[in-house]
Amino acid sequence: MSLNDPVANVMSHLLNCDKLGKKDCEVRPVSKIIKSVLTILKDNGYIGSFSSEENKKGGFIKVELIGNINKCGVVKPRFSVTKNEYEKFEKRYLPAKNFGILIVSTSKGIFTHKEAIEKGIGGKLLVYCY
Repeated sequence: MSLNDPVANVMSHLLNCDKLGKKDCEVRPVSKIIKSVLTILKDNGYIGSFSSEENKKGGFIKVELIGNINKCGVVKPRFSVTKNEYEKFEKRYLPAKNFGILIVSTSKGIFTHKEAIEKGIGGKLLVYCY
């Protein structure tokens, strides 16, 4: 398993475990970005709870799956978006209007695209999920 893009590895692992019908999965490595992406997915009802666990190899995150992920992945390359361009990327990555989320890294933190639109800020696209 290559670790060139840890966020992409986590998203594909979540999707694969969800498609297999597993109740939970372990993702590694642990990082702040991965934790905040998982928090947003949990708040939007795509995954259940998750917890960080430590071991000698740097730890892992145990994620409870609830079977709500149809498709998720990272946006490559990480496009920069202004506050007026979100709709273009919604059309590209999400199947329908108001269906699914784009997760954006901004100067104020990591948000869904809807929160970023409300706050009127742009950033870099990280993840899509529906």
